[in-house]
Amino acid sequence: MLTIEVIEDDSAMRTLISEWLRAEGYRVRAESRIGDERRTDVDLVVVNLGNLHLDGIEYVRRVRQLYANAALIGVSTQVSRTLAADSELARHLGLVRLVSKPFRSSELLGAVVDAIGPAT
Repeated sequence: MLTIEVIEDDSAMRTLISEWLRAEGYRVRAESRIGDERRTDVDLVVVNLGNLHLDGIEYVRRVRQLYANAALIGVSTQVSRTLAADSELARHLGLVRLVSKPFRSSELLGAVVDAIGPAT
């Protein structure tokens, strides 16, 4: 079973994302912030990027260090539309996709399937 870690400081958004992913059959772990230990058992990290201009880039680097084997999808209110991996900003951050908040379940689930495939 594919494992997704959701790192989102807003508890309602964290719960909603987790419910969407579980309903599709993914194993989900949800945290309000990143921890300090490396994780090799995670296939994908969905991470809230906060302010991309001030601390988002460093935050993504830290997530990349801790989840070196995982694909990364960033979610942010700082972009006006969802950006694919080949967009300049997503590529610069090392993201599979950068999803604009607010988003529909279909947008996020499409990004997840593109990144790691369907749960089953």
